[in-house]
Amino acid sequence: METQANINYNRIASAIEYIQHHFKEQPNLDEVAEQIHLSPSHFQRLFTDWAGTSPKKFLQYISIQYAKKLLNENKGLTLFDTAYETGLSSTSRLHDLFINIEGMSPAEYKNEGQFLHINYRFADSPFGKIIVASTTKGVCYIAFENNETKAFQDLQAKFPKAVFNHQEDELQQNALYIFQNDWSTLSEVKLHLKGSDFQLKVWESLLKIPMGKLTTYGTIAKQIGNPKAARAVGTAIGSNPVAFLIPCHRIIQSSGITGGYMWGPTRKTAIIGWESARTEDQW
Repeated sequence: METQANINYNRIASAIEYIQHHFKEQPNLDEVAEQIHLSPSHFQRLFTDWAGTSPKKFLQYISIQYAKKLLNENKGLTLFDTAYETGLSSTSRLHDLFINIEGMSPAEYKNEGQFLHINYRFADSPFGKIIVASTTKGVCYIAFENNETKAFQDLQAKFPKAVFNHQEDELQQNALYIFQNDWSTLSEVKLHLKGSDFQLKVWESLLKIPMGKLTTYGTIAKQIGNPKAARAVGTAIGSNPVAFLIPCHRIIQSSGITGGYMWGPTRKTAIIGWESARTEDQW
């Protein structure tokens, strides 16, 4: 049975899809509300509660023009500059700087998770139901998926020889705090990831993109010291095993077009707009 959070997200996703397909017509509040079978006032309240801003302002955040503005602002910003500017002592500190990645050992990487004990659970997020899984060292997998059976099957495919337990733990809970609005007391989030050295380097670089900002595949390639590897960077980003925490949704095309996303382009657009609203309106 769907939770209210999932019902609300699905309604918002439908509204975003409608806006994206009809933006040239500049639909007003009444027209969008009618498409998702809500009164204009109810839709306005629901959208504002979910996104932290009005539908009209949110449309600005997901436009190509706004994306280009963010890309232009981010030109020449090094990873060090980004980390310095966020300021660890700030009450609005960014959650990404508290995420620590540890790569799996060569044996764990090659043996498809043999001897690993993985706990997993299902949870709600602002962007639909998720599965989160962890080893004794850290979170190893997060994915958006409403179908719990399929979600578990996808997890098993990542670690075919692991032992799985449907069980909650503190590592998972620390990761789930990421969806809260106040991260000022957030504990360090530990990730235990299966990936090549190149993939780990790319995923670590994604953690340095501030919330509410965007960058491109080519920029990431330059920042990891391999400017000709934009295509390989794209492949590494596409294989990101930890949705949202490793913010691959903050990578877009240099044209300002949002581009693809493992968990769906509408969800990517929703996350970008949701983060922009919280960054600009609250911080």
